[in-house]
Amino acid sequence: MMSGLAPTAWTVALQLGGLLGTRLGQALAVIVGIAVVILVGRVFLKIAWRLVTVAAVVVGALLVLSFFGINVL
Repeated sequence: MMSGLAPTAWTVALQLGGLLGTRLGQALAVIVGIAVVILVGRVFLKIAWRLVTVAAVVVGALLVLSFFGINVL
């Protein structure tokens, strides 16, 4: 048995019936799918950008320390 939002979403999709069967309906479905992929991608890129920034700062600090003769690695 499903609970929460899933049954409501399925009910709405079934009530819409043939709306997604038309060319405009299919175009809307594709555009919504692309929007979801872009939104999820933005979240992952935001995290990835932070990781790259932290890595660059750490490697830069290790490089500066190595110039002064302090070898951490």
